[in-house]
Amino acid sequence: MNVSNVDSLLAQMRSAMVAAQGGAAKVPAASGSVDFANVLKSQLDGVSQAQNQAEEMQKAFVMGDDKVSLSDTMIAMQKANIQFQTTLQVRNKVVAAYNDIMNMQV
Repeated sequence: MNVSNVDSLLAQMRSAMVAAQGGAAKVPAASGSVDFANVLKSQLDGVSQAQNQAEEMQKAFVMGDDKVSLSDTMIAMQKANIQFQTTLQVRNKVVAAYNDIMNMQV
């Protein structure tokens, strides 16, 4: 496995951790404000792209492509899985918050 791939993975994990903790996340902003719909769409697109990349790497590895290693394929699959699970948990929290708000008495 290539060391630069591991460094890249660690850098991505650190940036995701900083973003999750409310740090300076890379968010598209027009005039300093954050558009929730754009952030949500970009995150969903990222999850989809990671899943597609992992699937392509799987297919290439199964077909015997020498350029694709098992470790890189497994890392791509795990990254896609983690991104999907994170998205799923965020969705669950948003639904729970919505239900809490809807059950509040005014």
